[in-house]
Amino acid sequence: MKRLEGYRNFCNKIWNAARYVQMNTEGEDCGQNGADVELSLADRWIISQLQRVETEVQKHMDEYRFDMASQSLYDFIWNEYCSWYLELSKPVLWDDNASAEAKRGTRQTLVQVLEQILRLAHPIMPYITEEIWQSIKAEAGTEGDTIMLQPFPQGDDAKLDAEAEANIEWLKGVITGIRNIRGEMGISPGKDLDVLFNNGSEADKTRLEANQTFLSKLAALSSITWLNPGDEAPMSAVQLVGDMQVLVPMAGLIDKDAELARLKKEMDKLQKEAGRLEGKLNNEKFVANAPEAVVAKEREKLGSLRLR
Repeated sequence: MKRLEGYRNFCNKIWNAARYVQMNTEGEDCGQNGADVELSLADRWIISQLQRVETEVQKHMDEYRFDMASQSLYDFIWNEYCSWYLELSKPVLWDDNASAEAKRGTRQTLVQVLEQILRLAHPIMPYITEEIWQSIKAEAGTEGDTIMLQPFPQGDDAKLDAEAEANIEWLKGVITGIRNIRGEMGISPGKDLDVLFNNGSEADKTRLEANQTFLSKLAALSSITWLNPGDEAPMSAVQLVGDMQVLVPMAGLIDKDAELARLKKEMDKLQKEAGRLEGKLNNEKFVANAPEAVVAKEREKLGSLRLR
């Protein structure tokens, strides 16, 4: 049942991704006729990642490791294309100031990467991939009566882009850090934040300057400030991206008394649990009679609590 439920969720993920792609590409110029395109950092990244997964899937297929081929596809489709690339496409598609070439490049990447995904997944999930493929093949610039007769995708090392991959991983780290702060501090996802960057390298600063649009849109930021050595940072929640600190000033965002009460409640809970574990481990009968693995696990729990 769990496998069936997982497969159903995966199909829904692909179907929803296809609906997003269709909404943004159907009847639009996706570069099918050779018009100029400009690829964003996110476009270059997902194209590079696609080459890697195509090579992986082909290798697993050649070795009859269909389980590993399925896992590679799942990870790419769910974690990279759906969870990140679709979001990274929005700042370009929804920006009135973006050039026609940039919008065309992102639309082309959206639909062509999806078309390649469908061909990769077709041997594993034939019916849904056929149906979606029929609906997007024109925008993808592909001809044919059925996906079954299309060639199986092959990775192209010439399309790998290590620089784009490194830059997007940095960007993902920053966005995830800001989202973690929101979750930990109970800040609404719709609340625009002021964010400061401290102790960053010149490479961090360059990446920040090049990706402010992505960051502002995807992390819901009202301002971005780069702190130079010697600049004083206000009281802030902190997340690390490498050695760089991502700071969100807390003034005006949280109720100080309520937060102190929450932290005290959490500390009391941890102390109570630590006391329970200490009592258990000080009980000679428990230590003597319980399986060694159980005793070791309880000691590990206690050690983790003491470190918090």
